[in-house]
Amino acid sequence: MTLPLIGILRGVTPEQAVAVGEAALAAGITTLEVPLNSPQPLDSIARLREALGERALVGAGTVLSPAQVREVHAAGGQLVVSPNCRPAVIAATRHMEMASWPGVVTPSEAFDALDAGASGLKLFPAVQAGIAGMQALRAVLPAGTRLYAVGGIGVDNFAAWRAAGVDGAGLGSALYRPGQEADQVREQARRLVAAWQASTT
Repeated sequence: MTLPLIGILRGVTPEQAVAVGEAALAAGITTLEVPLNSPQPLDSIARLREALGERALVGAGTVLSPAQVREVHAAGGQLVVSPNCRPAVIAATRHMEMASWPGVVTPSEAFDALDAGASGLKLFPAVQAGIAGMQALRAVLPAGTRLYAVGGIGVDNFAAWRAAGVDGAGLGSALYRPGQEADQVREQARRLVAAWQASTT
């Protein structure tokens, strides 16, 4: 079963990318994003795609323009994640047949994103919206809309967010910090996956 978790490898280098990606994948995190404000992110994405093949869904985060969408696609990316809602970015992503996860906080942003073809919604920063804000947003979203919380969600509060109705989560510094070795990332990933699974039982 594919877990509804996105591993955010912010700051990873091309030299580290495959080892770190394999570590996350070994723990069960099969969706990975390399934010574009990482060192040589397109190189990292290309290396991850080549190494992981169909075992993982790999793409980019912090994607802000249609031009960046095209660069991600050219590098082999399958996923575009953004911190904001720009319909042109979403449309370009879907035109390239990649998954689109724009960042939203308000109902206006959420519906603009869905109208543009978003695959799912990234509530970001989740710590700003809070669980009550997420529930208010969730109440008006169309049935079946996938809503992932990103920013301030992790082992300590998975259960509360899950019980309140969030579908998944993006995992940033709790999973990987620049310079961490693969073994450390593997252990962090295992703890996060175990906590997520425990929160859904």
